[in-house]
Amino acid sequence: MGEFAGRVVLITGASGGLGAAVTRAFLEAGADVATVSRSGSQIPADLTQPDEAARAVEAVRARFGRLDALVHLAGGFEGGTAVADTTDHVWSRMLDLNLNAAFYTARAALPAMIEAGYGRIVAIGSRTAVEPVATLSAYGASKAALVALIRTIGLEVKRSGITANVVLPSVIDTPANRAADPGADFSRWVKPESIARLLLWLASDAAADVNGAVIPIYGR
Repeated sequence: MGEFAGRVVLITGASGGLGAAVTRAFLEAGADVATVSRSGSQIPADLTQPDEAARAVEAVRARFGRLDALVHLAGGFEGGTAVADTTDHVWSRMLDLNLNAAFYTARAALPAMIEAGYGRIVAIGSRTAVEPVATLSAYGASKAALVALIRTIGLEVKRSGITANVVLPSVIDTPANRAADPGADFSRWVKPESIARLLLWLASDAAADVNGAVIPIYGR
Protein backbone atom coordinates (compact mmCIF):
# COMPACT_ATOMS: atom_id res chain seq x y z
CA MET A 1 0.00 0.00 0.00
CA GLY A 2 1.51 3.33 -1.07
CA GLU A 3 1.16 6.73 0.55
CA PHE A 4 -1.61 7.61 -1.92
CA ALA A 5 -3.70 4.50 -1.29
CA GLY A 6 -7.37 5.47 -1.39
CA ARG A 7 -6.62 8.85 -2.94
CA VAL A 8 -8.11 9.84 -6.29
CA VAL A 9 -5.88 11.87 -8.59
CA LEU A 10 -6.99 13.49 -11.84
CA ILE A 11 -4.12 14.06 -14.26
CA THR A 12 -4.77 16.28 -17.27
CA GLY A 13 -2.59 16.27 -20.36
CA ALA A 14 -1.64 12.70 -19.53
CA SER A 15 -0.84 11.80 -23.14
CA GLY A 16 1.79 14.54 -23.43
CA GLY A 17 5.55 14.24 -23.02
CA LEU A 18 5.40 14.60 -19.24
CA GLY A 19 2.23 12.58 -18.72
CA ALA A 20 3.68 9.07 -18.70
CA ALA A 21 6.23 9.78 -15.97
CA VAL A 22 3.72 11.60 -13.77
CA THR A 23 1.01 8.98 -14.20
CA ARG A 24 3.46 6.20 -13.40
CA ALA A 25 4.67 7.99 -10.24
CA PHE A 26 1.15 8.34 -8.85
CA LEU A 27 0.19 4.78 -9.74
CA GLU A 28 3.32 3.44 -8.04
CA ALA A 29 2.41 5.50 -4.96
CA GLY A 30 -0.93 3.67 -4.82
CA ALA A 31 -3.27 6.37 -6.12
CA ASP A 32 -6.44 5.75 -8.09
CA VAL A 33 -5.56 7.73 -11.22
CA ALA A 34 -7.92 9.14 -13.81
CA THR A 35 -6.28 10.59 -16.92
CA VAL A 36 -7.70 13.24 -19.23
CA SER A 37 -6.49 14.52 -22.58
CA ARG A 38 -7.88 15.10 -26.05
CA SER A 39 -7.05 11.50 -26.94
CA GLY A 40 -5.24 8.48 -25.57
CA SER A 41 -6.55 8.79 -22.01
CA GLN A 42 -9.31 7.27 -19.91
CA ILE A 43 -11.43 10.40 -20.33
CA PRO A 44 -11.18 12.19 -23.69
CA ALA A 45 -12.00 15.86 -23.32
CA ASP A 46 -11.11 19.25 -24.73
CA LEU A 47 -10.43 21.17 -21.53
CA THR A 48 -10.46 24.50 -23.35
CA GLN A 49 -14.25 24.07 -23.42
CA PRO A 50 -15.87 24.72 -20.03
CA ASP A 51 -18.59 22.10 -20.43
CA GLU A 52 -16.06 19.40 -21.33
CA ALA A 53 -13.84 20.27 -18.38
CA ALA A 54 -16.83 20.04 -16.07
CA ARG A 55 -17.86 16.74 -17.64
CA ALA A 56 -14.39 15.28 -17.15
CA VAL A 57 -14.32 16.18 -13.47
CA GLU A 58 -17.83 14.85 -12.95
CA ALA A 59 -16.83 11.58 -14.64
CA VAL A 60 -14.07 11.13 -12.07
CA ARG A 61 -16.40 11.86 -9.17
CA ALA A 62 -19.02 9.49 -10.56
CA ARG A 63 -16.49 6.68 -10.88
CA PHE A 64 -14.60 7.11 -7.61
CA GLY A 65 -16.96 9.14 -5.43
CA ARG A 66 -14.30 11.73 -4.63
CA LEU A 67 -11.46 13.84 -6.01
CA ASP A 68 -8.39 14.41 -3.86
CA ALA A 69 -5.91 15.95 -6.28
CA LEU A 70 -5.85 17.71 -9.63
CA VAL A 71 -2.48 17.50 -11.37
CA HIS A 72 -2.76 19.82 -14.36
CA LEU A 73 -0.17 19.04 -17.02
CA ALA A 74 -2.24 20.13 -20.01
CA GLY A 75 -0.79 22.95 -22.06
CA GLY A 76 0.89 23.79 -25.32
CA PHE A 77 3.65 25.76 -26.97
CA GLU A 78 3.62 28.02 -29.99
CA GLY A 79 5.61 31.11 -30.79
CA GLY A 80 8.83 32.28 -32.34
CA THR A 81 7.68 35.68 -33.62
CA ALA A 82 7.85 39.19 -32.19
CA VAL A 83 4.77 40.80 -30.69
CA ALA A 84 4.30 42.86 -33.85
CA ASP A 85 4.06 39.67 -35.88
CA THR A 86 2.10 37.46 -33.47
CA THR A 87 -1.22 36.42 -34.95
CA ASP A 88 -4.57 36.46 -33.21
CA HIS A 89 -4.69 32.69 -33.64
CA VAL A 90 -1.42 32.09 -31.76
CA TRP A 91 -2.38 34.52 -28.99
CA SER A 92 -5.80 32.97 -28.48
CA ARG A 93 -4.49 29.40 -28.74
CA MET A 94 -1.86 29.94 -26.03
CA LEU A 95 -4.41 31.49 -23.70
CA ASP A 96 -6.80 28.62 -24.37
CA LEU A 97 -4.27 25.83 -23.83
CA ASN A 98 -2.25 27.31 -20.97
CA LEU A 99 -4.74 29.42 -19.02
CA ASN A 100 -8.37 28.75 -19.89
CA ALA A 101 -8.07 24.96 -19.65
CA ALA A 102 -6.55 25.28 -16.18
CA PHE A 103 -9.25 27.72 -15.08
CA TYR A 104 -12.13 25.58 -16.31
CA THR A 105 -10.73 22.39 -14.80
CA ALA A 106 -9.81 23.90 -11.44
CA ARG A 107 -13.19 25.64 -11.23
CA ALA A 108 -14.90 22.30 -11.79
CA ALA A 109 -12.69 20.46 -9.29
CA LEU A 110 -12.80 22.91 -6.40
CA PRO A 111 -16.38 22.35 -5.18
CA ALA A 112 -15.70 18.66 -4.43
CA MET A 113 -12.51 19.55 -2.59
CA ILE A 114 -14.17 22.32 -0.62
CA GLU A 115 -16.98 19.98 0.35
CA ALA A 116 -14.49 17.34 1.50
CA GLY A 117 -12.25 19.83 3.29
CA TYR A 118 -9.24 18.40 1.50
CA GLY A 119 -7.57 18.77 -1.88
CA ARG A 120 -4.41 19.38 -3.83
CA ILE A 121 -4.10 21.37 -7.05
CA VAL A 122 -0.73 21.35 -8.79
CA ALA A 123 -0.13 22.88 -12.22
CA ILE A 124 2.77 22.92 -14.65
CA GLY A 125 3.84 26.40 -15.65
CA SER A 126 7.09 27.45 -17.30
CA ARG A 127 10.26 29.35 -16.49
CA THR A 128 9.10 31.77 -19.17
CA ALA A 129 6.29 32.84 -16.83
CA VAL A 130 8.79 34.69 -14.62
CA GLU A 131 11.65 35.18 -17.10
CA PRO A 132 10.15 36.45 -20.38
CA VAL A 133 11.79 35.45 -23.65
CA ALA A 134 11.72 37.57 -26.79
CA THR A 135 9.41 36.13 -29.50
CA LEU A 136 7.46 34.07 -26.93
CA SER A 137 4.96 36.73 -25.86
CA ALA A 138 1.80 34.62 -26.15
CA TYR A 139 3.32 31.58 -24.47
CA GLY A 140 4.99 33.59 -21.71
CA ALA A 141 1.93 35.71 -20.99
CA SER A 142 -0.33 32.66 -20.82
CA LYS A 143 2.01 30.91 -18.37
CA ALA A 144 2.37 34.09 -16.28
CA ALA A 145 -1.42 34.28 -16.11
CA LEU A 146 -1.49 30.63 -15.00
CA VAL A 147 0.82 31.49 -12.12
CA ALA A 148 -1.52 34.31 -11.08
CA LEU A 149 -4.51 31.96 -11.29
CA ILE A 150 -2.93 29.27 -9.11
CA ARG A 151 -1.69 31.78 -6.54
CA THR A 152 -5.17 33.30 -6.38
CA ILE A 153 -6.71 29.87 -5.80
CA GLY A 154 -4.16 29.33 -3.05
CA LEU A 155 -5.32 32.52 -1.32
CA GLU A 156 -8.97 31.61 -1.69
CA VAL A 157 -8.60 28.11 -0.23
CA LYS A 158 -6.21 29.03 2.56
CA ARG A 159 -6.98 27.18 5.82
CA SER A 160 -9.53 24.97 4.04
CA GLY A 161 -7.41 21.83 3.83
CA ILE A 162 -6.73 22.56 0.15
CA THR A 163 -3.48 23.75 -1.42
CA ALA A 164 -2.68 25.11 -4.87
CA ASN A 165 0.85 25.35 -6.22
CA VAL A 166 2.55 25.77 -9.59
CA VAL A 167 5.83 24.28 -10.81
CA LEU A 168 8.00 26.09 -13.36
CA PRO A 169 10.24 23.80 -15.45
CA SER A 170 12.71 25.01 -18.00
CA VAL A 171 13.14 22.79 -21.06
CA ILE A 172 11.87 19.27 -20.32
CA ASP A 173 13.78 16.30 -21.71
CA THR A 174 11.07 14.80 -23.92
CA PRO A 175 11.36 13.17 -27.36
CA ALA A 176 9.51 16.09 -28.94
CA ASN A 177 11.90 18.66 -27.44
CA ARG A 178 14.93 16.62 -28.48
CA ALA A 179 13.61 16.47 -32.02
CA ALA A 180 13.03 20.22 -32.03
CA ASP A 181 16.56 21.02 -30.80
CA PRO A 182 18.81 18.10 -31.71
CA GLY A 183 22.03 20.03 -31.05
CA ALA A 184 21.23 20.83 -27.42
CA ASP A 185 22.94 19.37 -24.37
CA PHE A 186 20.10 17.12 -23.19
CA SER A 187 21.91 16.35 -19.93
CA ARG A 188 21.11 19.86 -18.71
CA TRP A 189 17.39 19.60 -19.38
CA VAL A 190 14.87 18.74 -16.68
CA LYS A 191 14.00 15.05 -16.52
CA PRO A 192 10.29 14.16 -16.49
CA GLU A 193 10.94 11.85 -13.52
CA SER A 194 12.29 14.78 -11.48
CA ILE A 195 9.16 16.80 -12.15
CA ALA A 196 7.00 13.78 -11.35
CA ARG A 197 8.66 13.38 -7.94
CA LEU A 198 8.09 17.06 -7.15
CA LEU A 199 4.44 16.90 -8.18
CA LEU A 200 3.98 13.74 -6.13
CA TRP A 201 5.30 15.47 -3.03
CA LEU A 202 3.20 18.60 -3.57
CA ALA A 203 0.09 16.43 -3.84
CA SER A 204 0.93 14.53 -0.65
CA ASP A 205 0.01 15.16 2.97
CA ALA A 206 3.65 16.04 3.63
CA ALA A 207 3.21 19.25 1.62
CA ALA A 208 0.20 20.51 3.60
CA ASP A 209 2.11 23.66 4.62
CA VAL A 210 3.01 24.60 1.03
CA ASN A 211 0.34 26.74 -0.61
CA GLY A 212 0.49 29.38 -3.31
CA ALA A 213 4.09 28.49 -4.08
CA VAL A 214 5.78 29.09 -7.43
CA ILE A 215 8.52 26.49 -7.58
CA PRO A 216 11.34 26.53 -10.16
CA ILE A 217 12.82 23.30 -11.48
CA TYR A 218 15.35 24.45 -14.05
CA GLY A 219 17.66 21.50 -14.53
CA ARG A 220 21.43 21.63 -14.39
